[in-house]
Amino acid sequence: MDLVFRARRAVTAAGEGPCEVGVSGGKIVSIDTAGSGLTGEKVVELDGDVVLLPGLVDTHVHVNDPGRTEWEGFETATRAAAAGGVTTIVDMPLNSLPPTVDVPSLEVKRKTAEGRGYVDVGFWGGAIPGNGGALAALHEAGVFGFKCFLLPSGVDEFPPLDEAELEADLRRLADLGAMMIVHAEDSGTIEHAPEPHGSRYADFLRSRPRGAENLAIARVIDLARRTGARVHILHLSSSDALPVIASARADGVRVTAETCPHYLTFSAEEITDGATQFKCCPPIRESGNRELLWQGLRDGVIDCVVSDHSPCTPELKRFDTGDFGQAWGGISGLQLGLPAVWTEARRRGFTLSDVVRWMAERPAGLAGLCGKGTIEPGRDADLCVFAPEEEFVVDAKSLRHRNPVSAYHGRRLTGVVRSTWLRGREIEQADGRLLRRMP
Repeated sequence: MDLVFRARRAVTAAGEGPCEVGVSGGKIVSIDTAGSGLTGEKVVELDGDVVLLPGLVDTHVHVNDPGRTEWEGFETATRAAAAGGVTTIVDMPLNSLPPTVDVPSLEVKRKTAEGRGYVDVGFWGGAIPGNGGALAALHEAGVFGFKCFLLPSGVDEFPPLDEAELEADLRRLADLGAMMIVHAEDSGTIEHAPEPHGSRYADFLRSRPRGAENLAIARVIDLARRTGARVHILHLSSSDALPVIASARADGVRVTAETCPHYLTFSAEEITDGATQFKCCPPIRESGNRELLWQGLRDGVIDCVVSDHSPCTPELKRFDTGDFGQAWGGISGLQLGLPAVWTEARRRGFTLSDVVRWMAERPAGLAGLCGKGTIEPGRDADLCVFAPEEEFVVDAKSLRHRNPVSAYHGRRLTGVVRSTWLRGREIEQADGRLLRRMP
């Protein structure tokens, strides 16, 4: 074999325990009991203070490249991913110019990313008014599904779908066997909420009420029920919607949901006025809501945890005024998802196997990345060496994404990524591949 890991602790498809993992040709070919004596051209003996995990799969990343590369870029985003134990990302279709709403724009995106990724990169397509006829071709070209908004996205080139357009596109995707991933907030509810302005976080929170999420999610589920389409709720922040999602799933509606590390870590009560690094949409809500999101993970209603890495330049966060109404909404958390989630999960009695399920196995399954997400024979040898007891304090300037802005700055987290491996090679250069949806 090319490579053998001898791990006193590893999280494999069979659970957590000691084992030896053999790699050949970039694939996992053998998992044997500890002490079995697997040999290879290179043998990595892992210390007892680390755990071998599968590389994480982050299906919600805004790389913003091309067109807004000053916000991020494929090189910086994938460096951050690798530093955080993430070996595969799927890039969102908006905030780049052009947005990924037809095959030519997808090819522009792929050309921009070629040779610049430190991890593997796939792409979502976009569903916007007027591009329904382009969805089949994008699907055929290998996007992993389609994203839409139900309210203004924040960039003019990616407008929202109204209910009739959403239903029409869901029928198209049901015929294709494709999935719609939805930013589910109701435009009308937010239009009638107080306008966000000024530095008080409480005022911003009132401008994005839970009801906007709850109503939009109910509508998406109703349309999925009618059309038979597969739908996925992005960045769930309102715990009120959990019973609705659970009920729909029990009825056979094909609906899944994700949440994000920042919703599981922070609470509205701790966000000080003017701290616009915490602005995101939907917003970080109260501590009681956060605990119910953790319960949603425990119950299996929330399927996975992904970053929604949505960076921008420091100027767009409006630190000069601290005005939540003017600041760009987005959390830069791609590198920190694993320690952030592990820090909070361990306090609540969860295990590393739980974290791997939420952040590797299920995101890979969601996108149909059958070679990713678990340590088992036949999968890519995408691996993360993680020290689960080591603590550190986040310094935004030391993070690998482009701009030194982070809601986690100054926060003490538990869990350090010691090394990340892509197809059996420790990540040191841009060896990532561009991925396409497999039939």
